[in-house]
Amino acid sequence: MARIADHSHLDTRANRSDNRDECPRAEVEPKLLDDIDVPPLEQSWRDTPLSEAEKAKVQAILEACRDHDLLALRNLAVSLGGLIEDEVRRTAWPVLLGVKKQTTETDSEAAQSWQDFPPHREEGQVDLDVNRSFVYYPVAESDARLDLRKAELSCIIKATLRRHPILCYFQGYHDIVQVLLLVLGANAAPAAAARLSLLRIRDFMLPTMSGALAHLQLLPAILRAADTELYEHLSQTAPFYFALPATLTLYAHDIQEYGDIARLFDFLLASEAVVSMYLYAVIVVSRKKELLELEADEHDMLHSILSKLPKPLDLDLLIGRAAKLFEDHPPARLRSWTWYSISSNSVLKTTSNLTKLASQTLLHGERCFKRHAAEIQAYDTRKKNIARANVLLRRYRRPAIATITTLVVAVLALYLRREGASVDVLTRPLLMLRAKAWTYLRVVI
Repeated sequence: MARIADHSHLDTRANRSDNRDECPRAEVEPKLLDDIDVPPLEQSWRDTPLSEAEKAKVQAILEACRDHDLLALRNLAVSLGGLIEDEVRRTAWPVLLGVKKQTTETDSEAAQSWQDFPPHREEGQVDLDVNRSFVYYPVAESDARLDLRKAELSCIIKATLRRHPILCYFQGYHDIVQVLLLVLGANAAPAAAARLSLLRIRDFMLPTMSGALAHLQLLPAILRAADTELYEHLSQTAPFYFALPATLTLYAHDIQEYGDIARLFDFLLASEAVVSMYLYAVIVVSRKKELLELEADEHDMLHSILSKLPKPLDLDLLIGRAAKLFEDHPPARLRSWTWYSISSNSVLKTTSNLTKLASQTLLHGERCFKRHAAEIQAYDTRKKNIARANVLLRRYRRPAIATITTLVVAVLALYLRREGASVDVLTRPLLMLRAKAWTYLRVVI
């Protein structure tokens, strides 16, 4: 990773070092296999030199990193072209993620090899997914080089899961981590992956999918704010589960061009977690004409279109629109109560302030994880209890109503007898009323 204090070499490609893989690994980073040492990917670098405007932007990015000016860095990441290229991203992404030198409180644990920790319960699935990684990029690499990258990817994922065993692996997580690996390299990617997992995508790594589905519940309100006509046309397709594969993997599973996914990560890492849903909303709006050509009740066709990203993607245009939509319609001002029902321990709430987010520790992320998981478990238990009560109510409602009605008639008849009224005269209408009521209840129940 480039050092912030020494960034003059980034102004020109002629001075770029090609020996990054020769740098010694930090002692606090997870220990990888000794025979694996693959340099970061270089495919996002263009053959043409940077323009004067791009050189000036690179200088501004590095100055923002040096000063830890996260607001300026965010604005630069959102603007046209994002963070320009990977050499700059290797400096900027760790700053955006809040990666810092290990404190004395965690040095001893961090210095311990991840291989000394007990295996994570889902490492079998990790192995299966890693074997399917690097499908679209990098291109033109030998099988031997790809095997080394897969070994590195496996080590980074397993290191994160073993050091933080409360995290639950999900399919598609490897797509996210492989982007970090290709951009940052094996030295810097483990620390970035840990902070991303516990502080940015924590909701996706809970024991159930409830945390991830809470993100999707915001999409209808965001879409209504973006385009009311399209929202009404698509309202019958709710819930909007079609957005889950893309948003769950920060779009890394769907975007096939390496330069595009690196550019998109500039935006996502510089934004709060909810912005991913705003991006999906503007992607949907960009297909408005195509979607309106279908009838609103053609659910299968609409779902098929909405579940796939259009190609090609004009990412800079979409990013600009998503940022504007978020600025004009922040979550708290959407026409929906969904935002207020979301847990305060969700990343949707805890990533709202980039400065505070950068200062959050991994322990803070673990505490939020545990509280959020406990809330979900309590909510699920209440739902099960209510469902069980409803089943019992339906099962015993008829005999209960009949028994209560009979008791009421009997008590009333006894009362009337004590008052000297004729039982036959007064109870017969009541019995007829009971029979009619029972017949009506059998129909409606």
